[in-house]
Amino acid sequence: MVDEAKVNQVDERHKENGRGYELPLLLFGGFRTLIDRLHAELARQGHPDLRPAHGFAMQAIGAGGATASEVGRRLGVSKQAAGKTVDRLVALGYAARTDDPADARRKLIRLTPHGLDALRRSAVVFDALRAEWAASLGADRLDDLESGLRTVVPPEAFRLDAAGWLGGS
Repeated sequence: MVDEAKVNQVDERHKENGRGYELPLLLFGGFRTLIDRLHAELARQGHPDLRPAHGFAMQAIGAGGATASEVGRRLGVSKQAAGKTVDRLVALGYAARTDDPADARRKLIRLTPHGLDALRRSAVVFDALRAEWAASLGADRLDDLESGLRTVVPPEAFRLDAAGWLGGS
C-alpha cells in the first residue's frame, strides 16, 4: 500500500524482501542529476535555453542532418511533435532548415554552428561530471559500475526515444 503522504513509497513488506524497486529509482536519479548539472553548466556557458529534449533532438538530427519525419522516428514521437521541437531549435539558433540536395521537395534540418557548439560543450561537461563521480566513488568503482551496466543493458537500449517513451508516445 502506498502512503498517500509519501508518494513513491513502497509497502513495508517489500522492504523486507528486497530493494529491487530502488534500482530504477537510483539509476533515474543518477541520470537526472547528470542531466540537470549538464544543463546548469551549459546555461552558464551561453546556452541558457537548451533543454534535455533539445539534446535528444540534436542527436537525432545528427551530423548529416535529417528530415522532420526522420527526427520523429528516431525520437519515437510523431512528425508533428518532432516538428515543434525542431521549430524551437530553429528559433533558438541551434538548427536550420535547408533544401535537401537529393530531393527538392524535402527540407533537411541541420545543426548550426551554435548547435554544434552546444554538443561539443556537452561532451566536455559530461567528461567533467564523470571525473567528479570517479573522485567521489573511486575510479575503479565507477569503472566497475559502468562495466556492470554494459553487461546488463543491451546495445539496443541506447536509443534516442527516451522522451517519447517517458511521455507514453
